[in-house]
Amino acid sequence: MSRCRQFAPRIIAGLFFTLIMAVIGLYRGHAVAQKTEAPGDWVAEIEKIFIRSEDCKQCHDRHYEEWKGAREQTPDLKTFGRVDAALLHGTSLESPVFRTVLGLWLQTDPTTDERGRCLSCHAPSTTVFPQHADKIVAQVLAGKPQVEGIGCASCHLIKQVEQTPNSPPSFKIEPGKMIYGPYANPEENLVHPATQSDLFRGANYCASCHFDKVKDVTQRDLPGEILQGTVCQDCHMESSTGSSTSKRGAMTRAIGRHWFRGVVVSGTMLKNRNLQAEWMPRVDLETSKSAAAVEGTALVKIGSLPHSFPDGDPVLKQFYLVLTVKDAQGKVLKEETRQFGLSYDKILRGPIPDPFIKGGHTRKVPFSLAIPSGSTAASLEVVLNYALIPTPEPALREKYLATLATDKERESAKKIFDEYTQPRLLTYRTKTL
Repeated sequence: MSRCRQFAPRIIAGLFFTLIMAVIGLYRGHAVAQKTEAPGDWVAEIEKIFIRSEDCKQCHDRHYEEWKGAREQTPDLKTFGRVDAALLHGTSLESPVFRTVLGLWLQTDPTTDERGRCLSCHAPSTTVFPQHADKIVAQVLAGKPQVEGIGCASCHLIKQVEQTPNSPPSFKIEPGKMIYGPYANPEENLVHPATQSDLFRGANYCASCHFDKVKDVTQRDLPGEILQGTVCQDCHMESSTGSSTSKRGAMTRAIGRHWFRGVVVSGTMLKNRNLQAEWMPRVDLETSKSAAAVEGTALVKIGSLPHSFPDGDPVLKQFYLVLTVKDAQGKVLKEETRQFGLSYDKILRGPIPDPFIKGGHTRKVPFSLAIPSGSTAASLEVVLNYALIPTPEPALREKYLATLATDKERESAKKIFDEYTQPRLLTYRTKTL
């Protein structure tokens, strides 16, 4: 008994030491776990509001597959020499084109506000969680975005649109459980409440991000005789009949497709010849000729549609007006190219400019082309081309390529440079002098 008493203090001290070490170990383990889990904490914070589209798929499988590009895929538009309309909303952050353009643009040192403005349409969650914008940018550049860009919640949490000094974009997201949509009598369910919003049948809803597509982004309806009563959704969300959920056999109402196809809306274009005529750009020439030069004005026109110039994005798109003077034998005497569009160092710096030309307007481009002495100008040719993204300056290009980790990534980026900066023909005109 006396020996027990003799060793009791040591035993107690040992137990106390063990307890202290266990507590320290638990604390360290908790700290390590927190450190390990921290990168995902902000993703979970976003996804509490912006539910992942995979979760919506459980009931809305058809819309999910269209959005993701898994259902009734359109043909690869490169077949038709076009690549600009092949990108789905579901690839707004995953697209290697977006990754490349963003990476190039970031080499021009945009401010925090400018980076947030860029992401606001590609990842609308950043308008609610601006503090996470740089993390999303880092993930995009690494090719591994963990959050969705434009998912179901991005559009169906929009409660209103509002023009402000910082617009575009002009959408206002209402964080919460309420889901907004076009139906007056949404079906009751145990997953989320739903309510009707008139915005979902208005051009101003789409124009909150696609601000370059219509003359007046504040108007709900498109004016003009040809598209009177038509809104963006009529062409870009082709309608079929059924239920918006996966409930089978319900032939209840018109359901809009969710692939939001661009130029491939052939049914509307083919059946309306007036629409075709008004849609396509054209060039007229006003000229005068002297012994030393050919002068005049190129008149680039688009019809009276409220929809802006095809592919009229004023942020990235580039337009090239190529003027060529030839003699009677077809020999080129003088050629000049006028470029319209922003370079990378000017993108989102200040107000967004108007598109190259808006619907119902004429862009006047004066020119004066000197011809060699002793030559006689016989004809003038003007060609209007466009490219999908600006061509980066050589120094900017190399600076961006140096940030990529592997040769494979660099080759992929170079391929995008080559393909997306390639001029594509829109229209041309030749005039005999």
